[in-house]
Amino acid sequence: MSLGYAEKLSYKEDIGTVGMTEIFDSPQTLQEKIEELATIIKHSKHLVAFTGAGISTSCGIPDFRGPKGVWTLQRDGKSIPEASLPFDRATPSFTHMALVELEKAGILKFLISQNVDSLHLRSGIPRDKLSELHGNSFRELCPSCGVEYVRDFEVETIGMKETSRRCSDENCKARLKDTVLDWDDALPPKEVNLADKHCRMADVVLCLGTSLQVTPACNLPLRCIRGGGKVVIVNLQSTPKDKKAGLVIHGLVDKVLAGVMQLLNMRIPPYVRVDFLQICFKRLISKDNDQRYVRWALSVGSVHGSRAPLPFVRSVEVLFPENPLLKGAILTKPPFHLTRQMLSRPLKMLVKLNFGDGCRCSCTSIDFPLNFEAPKGSIDNDTDGVVQKLRDSALKDPSCGQCEIVERKSLLSTRSEITTYAIVTNVVRHRCSPVVSPSKENGFVHQTYQNIVKRLNERTDGNEASPKRLK
Repeated sequence: MSLGYAEKLSYKEDIGTVGMTEIFDSPQTLQEKIEELATIIKHSKHLVAFTGAGISTSCGIPDFRGPKGVWTLQRDGKSIPEASLPFDRATPSFTHMALVELEKAGILKFLISQNVDSLHLRSGIPRDKLSELHGNSFRELCPSCGVEYVRDFEVETIGMKETSRRCSDENCKARLKDTVLDWDDALPPKEVNLADKHCRMADVVLCLGTSLQVTPACNLPLRCIRGGGKVVIVNLQSTPKDKKAGLVIHGLVDKVLAGVMQLLNMRIPPYVRVDFLQICFKRLISKDNDQRYVRWALSVGSVHGSRAPLPFVRSVEVLFPENPLLKGAILTKPPFHLTRQMLSRPLKMLVKLNFGDGCRCSCTSIDFPLNFEAPKGSIDNDTDGVVQKLRDSALKDPSCGQCEIVERKSLLSTRSEITTYAIVTNVVRHRCSPVVSPSKENGFVHQTYQNIVKRLNERTDGNEASPKRLK
């Protein structure tokens, strides 16, 4: 969750139990439960995940009710903890990426989240397989036509209030609203109905990093029990639903999922973040009408509108590497805008983007050749194709900064061109590692993973495991 989000919430006297003691299963018990969970997931027919703030604490985002949670510290009269990085630059955890891999393998059928941090969407969970019960701090909704807008910056309001932006549909143009609920707001019907449907269909609901205290969301996982399903809870504190769960694991969510994924012989995909920006180049009317000179303006901004923030860019440098007599410029405050007048001859310009906190690389450069006589041609590439190409490139060279053009529009009426770029700004690799190493020192000899996987493949009904279940 965002610290800003916690501060925006209206005051509420009773927020439930906070500051509960963390419980850790013994190494032997933890490993036995991980093996049992791997078996449950392996044999599941309709697995649903139900996630809370506990899966994002390893991303640098504080939770609410833990020993160092925001509400726990507020209750004790202590200051709210500082986030380790900007909210918009948080990267998905091991657990987020493990859920992505389970979904890609066809094992995870649906995901329900109480978090507003947008990390499930960033990690790669398809929107149609995700229910965000409490909204998303990075998502706006058009109340008129229903179009959703996912931003790379945190929306400024909560409580489903109007924001400063409008729907981009020319036939609509309605004022957009944020999607984050305040205390007394009802769950959005579209989200809760899908969540309820999948919980009733589920044979396993896997609750990860949630205290299961916030109603009515906390009652959704129990819907599967009526149909013979099982609830599994992985959390460091006890929850009000523990007695109804078929399996309760007290351990760090990332470590539990790491053990499960290794037992299932499934690799965790790297997280590659691709951000977008626009460069607008406009030819202006010269003041003295001297045809030898041309006056122009350059703007670097967000794809979400001229007034939207561009949080991942700290500053912009404009350089002319082939002509040292031309003075460059350093733009330090958004909107990043530069106006110049120079001789109307072809020229090579370099736009250097200096990135902010949370980016793996410090900068990248974009070649931006200027030819004032011949306008550049239009480009309309497939966005998904460009993003996939960049991700493939980033996996080979994780230094980041790779850049591709997504779209270029030439507007003759305003003598301008707008180019949209996709840029790799972060790459994070997650590795599975055994939670408990084979050792005789603690009196517990761990079975080899080969034997465990072999046992997992043995179906209780005597049938072989489906090859589609495991990668």
